[in-house]
Amino acid sequence: MPTFLSDRISIAYEVYGEGEPVLLIHGFGSSGIINWVNTGWVEALNKAGYQAITIDDRGHGLSEKLYDPNDYYPALMAADAERLLEHLGIERAFVIGYSMGARITAFLAVEWPERVKAAVMGGMGMGLVTGLSDSREIIDGLNADSLADVKHPTGRQFRIFADHSKADRQALAACMVSSRQPMDIDDVRRISVPVLVAVGETDDMAGSAQELADLLPKGEAFVIPRRNHMLATGDARFKEAAIAFLERNAQA
Repeated sequence: MPTFLSDRISIAYEVYGEGEPVLLIHGFGSSGIINWVNTGWVEALNKAGYQAITIDDRGHGLSEKLYDPNDYYPALMAADAERLLEHLGIERAFVIGYSMGARITAFLAVEWPERVKAAVMGGMGMGLVTGLSDSREIIDGLNADSLADVKHPTGRQFRIFADHSKADRQALAACMVSSRQPMDIDDVRRISVPVLVAVGETDDMAGSAQELADLLPKGEAFVIPRRNHMLATGDARFKEAAIAFLERNAQA
């Protein structure tokens, strides 16, 4: 997998296919391959005529592992994404982010609106503004000596996921400290590009898709039927809605 340096940090990425570029930003504890290749997103985008670009967020996948929580604020990870587009010579791209990746996408759209043609924020509703309440439990779960020591259900879920993906749990724990920084509501209202907010019907982490969409100048909401936060990621109806949204904004 190729890499480039973003503010001296090694960031891994991959480019699949040809066509109008779509930058894919994965969620916490995941990677470009886990979030976007294994779930069929890259294949679906390629079939629809788009070039899919995956990035491994700092601390994740094959990107450099960092252990200072100050290195994981969403604006810093958004800067990695912007620098990847610069590295690839891409002036503007569609951007799709899931969960933490959706938060990064929001910061990218605020700070570099000229880079974002339109955005899909999956697995992130009003939690973008209100923040999320289980960070301590997730951090404790990642730092526990063994899975048997993790009793909190959310902490246990993320620990299992991290162990399964052979992630660097120390780096993820540092990431969890700061990567959930809420976005100020005035900044949300500054996001001028079209945005599709997609949240699973039974997702109890993300918050309301409609409430977030209502704050956005060009926001739309899509509820992914009968899906929770984890299972919504690769849902076929989510893919269909996202690709249809890209098509509607192709001339923007």
